[in-house]
Amino acid sequence: MKFENEVIQGDCLKLFRNIPDDSVDVTFADPPFNLKKKYNNYSDTKKFQDYLVWCKQWISEMVRVTKPTGSIFIHNIPKWLTFYATYLNEIAAFKHWISWDAPTAPMGKSLQPSHYGILYYAKNVKQNKYNEIRYPHKRCRKCGYLLKDYGGKKASLHPFGPLVSDVWTDIHRIKHNKYRDHHPCQLPIHLLERIILMSTDEGDIVLDPFLGTGTTAIAAKRLGRNYIGFELDENYIVISQDKITIEKSNSKIGNIWVSFFSNYLATIRNTDWEELSNHFLLPPNNKAIDRSKIDFKERKKVLKQFEFIINGNGSKKKSRDQINVELKFCDC
Repeated sequence: MKFENEVIQGDCLKLFRNIPDDSVDVTFADPPFNLKKKYNNYSDTKKFQDYLVWCKQWISEMVRVTKPTGSIFIHNIPKWLTFYATYLNEIAAFKHWISWDAPTAPMGKSLQPSHYGILYYAKNVKQNKYNEIRYPHKRCRKCGYLLKDYGGKKASLHPFGPLVSDVWTDIHRIKHNKYRDHHPCQLPIHLLERIILMSTDEGDIVLDPFLGTGTTAIAAKRLGRNYIGFELDENYIVISQDKITIEKSNSKIGNIWVSFFSNYLATIRNTDWEELSNHFLLPPNNKAIDRSKIDFKERKKVLKQFEFIINGNGSKKKSRDQINVELKFCDC
């Protein structure tokens, strides 16, 4: 497909014209929030109705290019998602409103904002591709016991962790500047990895019309998926290209694609556990899981494989001239 595994500079509404109907497996958007954020080449201060009209245009394009088996994800604050959902309900099938826990400092005079939302829609709900996913059990940092009391149901505990619900509290925003790019709204890579594992298979195509500094493309490449990224700002494209070129499609244990973060797995597909469990030391019975965290049989080997991810994205510094030679432009 045109633009596959490329980051293209330009207005997404123009670039969408190059993407055929029903051709992309997943579309994900993290658009400007119209909150006067300081972008380089975009004014985040549209009038209320102008912003909604503009959003309706790119949302319509996202749905158009998504396959009947595909999914549409949109990340934003609840205020705008309520308007997005009203329109999406007319052209796609609602699946979930994912609440991503992201508390902020108290602002006063209102309830404290404590989550971002991710709308999850299907192009065709009957054909939609979906994978159940799991995340690790939450434990006490000191004693290691499970924080949740499962009562008499401990025998049915899954060794790795519970199925993910529509409330995500285990993935945190990027808080430290040393891990951030020069971008006002950067998402953590393992947030996108969870979405991709949930909604795609190896080799599928993920399109992001507001790529920013490359998070969606990096997540897709790590997990053996293909990507298409649109971005208006040349500076952000420079950062994206710098990071994407040094990424590898190797976020896997054995033959299983996984999301790895902070020395451990952040997300796995439920159907992969039977094969993946062969790489773990498991307790003698499920009841022991409440006090015994499972671990890799060859932990040093696994950590060595994921060392690049654990230590951050790294950076192979290139001159601006070198990067500009590689940039893809479209004047359509």
